[in-house]
Formats: sequence, structure tokens, C-alpha cells
Amino acid sequence: MARTPAQNTTSSPYKTPDKAPRLRAKKTSLGRKLWLLTKWTFAITCSVFLLFQLWFLTHILWWKSNPPPSTAFMRQRSDENPGLAIQYHFVPYQQISPHLKRALIAAEDAHFLMHKGFDWEGIRIAYLKNQKRGYSYAGGSTISQQLAKNLFLTSDKNFIRKGQEAIITVMLENIWSKARILEVYINVIEWGNGIFGAEAAAQHYFNVSAGKLSLGQATRLAAMVPRPLYYQNRTGSSVLQRKASTVRARVSSAQIP
Repeated sequence: MARTPAQNTTSSPYKTPDKAPRLRAKKTSLGRKLWLLTKWTFAITCSVFLLFQLWFLTHILWWKSNPPPSTAFMRQRSDENPGLAIQYHFVPYQQISPHLKRALIAAEDAHFLMHKGFDWEGIRIAYLKNQKRGYSYAGGSTISQQLAKNLFLTSDKNFIRKGQEAIITVMLENIWSKARILEVYINVIEWGNGIFGAEAAAQHYFNVSAGKLSLGQATRLAAMVPRPLYYQNRTGSSVLQRKASTVRARVSSAQIP
């Protein structure tokens, strides 16, 4: 009986199938899927961002000639204090005391007519003051930046909000006139709990209309702007009086549109 020759396991004529091409194909396919997912994610994110900016732009275009019915700050205060009565009455630019216009520019943005939304020198000075004190003490925001925040954003401080504030500021400066920016700013800024705008503030604190504010009254209101909720019940404080005196000393050099 013939013997079957023993198989040589080390030199089989049949080779094991090479899995490397299939693995490479799988990796390539996975890489393509990840790349497509990244592209779609980026495209969707950009689309949402642009739609968001379009929403801001639409409101800015409409409010160029129409008064805002409310602001983000008003809604924030209402959410924080359910049942709070918002005092807000928009008055035209011509019906606002020139004393208040000058006082606010003197107190908040001396270079209002000269910059395009950002006072870089003011930002630098504020940064140096804050560095020296070791905490956030001075702010370098212009009237345009403050208006952007009041109209659309919140009082929260973070880089995303500041970035959005900058974009809205650019829109305002390029679409509205300086007079319109100042007009809306004076009409919507906060002057106490539920008190928004010059007309409501003038009536609340002095029982006069915004157009009848005296220089002394205007400088006191301007001095309140950085901390309206704090000064609402401290209108006779010595600190507020000193701030008002400082504003009054600067009023003569303030230029209004």
C-alpha cells in the first residue's frame, strides 16, 4: 500500500488571503465618512450662524425708523422679577433734553462721534486700570456696544457674548446714523428696576418729561448709568453726587450729533 507523503505545513502551495487591502478600504471608507460628517457639521454650523446674524440684521433695518417694542434687557428683568411693570416710553430725538445727550456722551463715550463703534484707546486704558486693580473695574464699551448688548443680548460676561456684541455693533454703525444710535440708546437703557429710557427715568426721578431735564438732573441720570439698580435708592448719596459733578465738568466738551 502506497504511503501518502506527509504534508509540509511550512511550505503550503496555498497562501492565506491578504487582509491588508480590505483593512485599507475600510479605513478609507471611514475616513471619507468622517470627512463628510465634518463638512456637513461645519456647513450646518455656518448656516445657523448666518441665519442668526440675518435675524439681528432684519431687526436693525426695521428699527432704523421704528422704535423697538422691547429689548433683551427688558425681557431679562421681567424673567428675573415676574410681575415687574416695565416703564418704557420711546420719545423722538428732538424731544430729549440736549443736556442729557451731552451728559451721557461725557460720561459714557467721549469719542462717540469720532469712532466707528470701538474706542480702542478707551479699551486700552480700561485694561490697564483693571490690571492695576486686579479685578474688572473699568469698562471700555462705547455707546454703540452698550446699545447692541441692551437690544439683543444679556448682562452675562463671556467671550461668545462679546463676539456677538462686536458683530451687532458693526451692523449698527454701518446702518444707523450716530443720531439714531444715540436716540435709541437714550430711550432703552436701564435707569432702575423696570425703568427704561429717558422719559421713564425723568418722570420717575424728577416728575418731568425727558425734554425738560435740567443740566443738574441730566448729569445725575448720566452718573447712574453704570449701576442703575444700585443707585435707584441712593439718588442722594455723596458718591453719586461726586460722579455727577465729574460728568458736569466734562459736559461742555461733549459733542452731540
